[in-house]
Amino acid sequence: MSNNLSDEYIYKQILKSIVEHQLPPGARLPEDKLSEAFGRSRTSIRKVLQRLALERIVTIAPNKGAQVSRPSEQEAKEVLNSRIMLEPLLIPEVLKRWSNTNSKHFRQMVKAEKQAEKEEDQASLIQLTAQFHYELAHFSGNSVMAEFIEQLCYRSSLIIAAFGSRHSVSCDCGDHLVLIELLDKGEVQRAEKWMRDHLTHIKSSLKLTISDDQKINFQQLFSTMD
Repeated sequence: MSNNLSDEYIYKQILKSIVEHQLPPGARLPEDKLSEAFGRSRTSIRKVLQRLALERIVTIAPNKGAQVSRPSEQEAKEVLNSRIMLEPLLIPEVLKRWSNTNSKHFRQMVKAEKQAEKEEDQASLIQLTAQFHYELAHFSGNSVMAEFIEQLCYRSSLIIAAFGSRHSVSCDCGDHLVLIELLDKGEVQRAEKWMRDHLTHIKSSLKLTISDDQKINFQQLFSTMD
């Protein structure tokens, strides 16, 4: 590969390979192998891995290097159960502040989600759906709860990347546009129920198993990516 590749490009390609399960949970990410695959210095690769670690997608351990984070089955259940309990509680506060302007903003977010789904860009779709949820939480005005939900959304992104499929972030689990329409109509109880059911469907779509470690040819993996 060209040595002119940007850090952002490398970040997106590694994230894409994790989301698409080409790099499974627990897979080691050796700096030297990635440096060879992308034609970039180990320093550049290290910066990308550190960014992924901040997002909890990758874990970096002293003297062991980086590997794709490996959430446990219990952690996955606890994160989704927490979201199922908390996010519907913010709907009444969201509704108090809801306006046509807000509706248009969130409709634009849904438009971006649908474009990513159309392009089969699973990595972007996971990020966009998480953003929809944590922005909605912040809109409630409860900053403490919203910050906690935002962290849960980031952790959910990793869990969906590890255990989910395209069904976990597609309309199969509920179209965000339906929620916006309920908010437009001021139907608080139906909106609460929609949110609860939506998150429950996401949890049900996960396959909480992790395959055994496997050898990965990084040169071959990344040479076939766009």
